[in-house]
Amino acid sequence: MKALLCKQFGAPETLVLQEVEPAVLNDREVRVAIHAAGLNFADILMTAGQYQVKPPLPFSPGMEMAGVVTEVGPGVTRVRKGDRVMSTCIHGGFAEERCISEDMVFPLPDEISFVTAAAFPITYGTVFHALTDRAALKSGEWLLVHAASSGVGLNAVELGKMMGAKVIACSSTDEKLQIIKGYGADELVNYTHESIRERVLAITDGRGADVIFDPVGGDVFDESLRCIAWEGRLLVVGFAAGRIQQIPANRVLLKECQIVGVNTSQFIKHKLEEYRDRFAMMLRWTAEGKLRPLISATYPLDQVARAMATVKARSATGKIVITTRSQGAEQ
Repeated sequence: MKALLCKQFGAPETLVLQEVEPAVLNDREVRVAIHAAGLNFADILMTAGQYQVKPPLPFSPGMEMAGVVTEVGPGVTRVRKGDRVMSTCIHGGFAEERCISEDMVFPLPDEISFVTAAAFPITYGTVFHALTDRAALKSGEWLLVHAASSGVGLNAVELGKMMGAKVIACSSTDEKLQIIKGYGADELVNYTHESIRERVLAITDGRGADVIFDPVGGDVFDESLRCIAWEGRLLVVGFAAGRIQQIPANRVLLKECQIVGVNTSQFIKHKLEEYRDRFAMMLRWTAEGKLRPLISATYPLDQVARAMATVKARSATGKIVITTRSQGAEQ
């Protein structure tokens, strides 16, 4: 089978597409013929050796995937050969197949394509966990979403509105903000020529944002602490800006706010069945048209470096998906 390999940590251009031996299937694993895999900023960090997870070299990046089960181990009880599934796989998705624990594959309704499903697990799973378990977002609260045109940011706008929040969305261009507005954002901030702090305080009549969803870090985090409401919750989701910020404890004290980490892998570890139930619910919402995953582009497996360059340049809106097989009638 073909797989995209990271043989040494570095830039996307160092990734190599080559033939590899299929993995041996373990007792409670399933083999999935991958049709599509979602691209996340974390994939770029992982291949650069800058992510908190560092798989042994060589490895294939790709944290989420969708496809068809072609083989099951003798101890498998949840999944059958021929099932359409999606999966959170952490790495290994940029390949033609992947062996993975049956616990980490989720049934895929026929109404949802492999491309749509491949853009689903990481971002929607992270956002739902962040807004419900970590922030306890309440209806009527102000939710500030940074990087709102990214896959995870757009999902935060969508789910925040479904939970009854008033959403302030930040992005870098008016064109991106118009797309975000179509997903329900109440207020828009173009941080290229507007002060996030001043706009948020003006929008909220000086109160500030009750919940702040921050996958960026760095200077954005610093601005967030300056416009957070009393008893607000600032969600630390990622560090796309590249700088892991230091927290000025005096601001936390003055606002009696919470700085809350979001690590979905820990939720999966401790509450796997609840995680599975959430995906079943969100996939049902997607089939009903209540959630609308935005895929801005698809790239074949041999063009992952180009796709990563698009993400690094922040020119994509929503998600980019890597396709490994023909997406015709089997979508």
